[in-house]
Amino acid sequence: MSEKKEVPKLDRIDRAILNELLKNGRISMIELGKKVNLSKTPVTARIKRLEAEGVITGYRAELSASRLELDHVVFLEVRLSDTREKALTEFNRAVREVPEVEECHMIAGGFDYLIKVRTRDIVAYRRVLGETISRLPHVASTSTYVSMESVRDRGVGQF
Repeated sequence: MSEKKEVPKLDRIDRAILNELLKNGRISMIELGKKVNLSKTPVTARIKRLEAEGVITGYRAELSASRLELDHVVFLEVRLSDTREKALTEFNRAVREVPEVEECHMIAGGFDYLIKVRTRDIVAYRRVLGETISRLPHVASTSTYVSMESVRDRGVGQF
């Protein structure tokens, strides 16, 4: 396992900057400065520091799943046939390559992984399950749970 990194010290202004960026990652430095009561230069310096410390890991667009016809979501329990470190590493590496996998979490409990899969429809999901996920290294069994409605899904919402 890797060595645990020191947690960066975040003050009230850092937190305010992060919350504003969560609301609008395209906000200008001038506008962000106004919202957190700083000028452009110190805001820019703080953002560069937060990026360098790994607190801000990137910027991305939020896409409409329904407009892209990708609003079929399932959660998939996966049980592995082998849970030794080599098998876990092989599975982890392979599952990262499946484009339909939106999230994958190792779970402590009655199964090994919980995977969130997003596809166009049940037919596309069935194809991904049968042709890809079930063939990943060490997969012994799966159980599928179809999401009927997303009540709240926004990642880290406020900090």
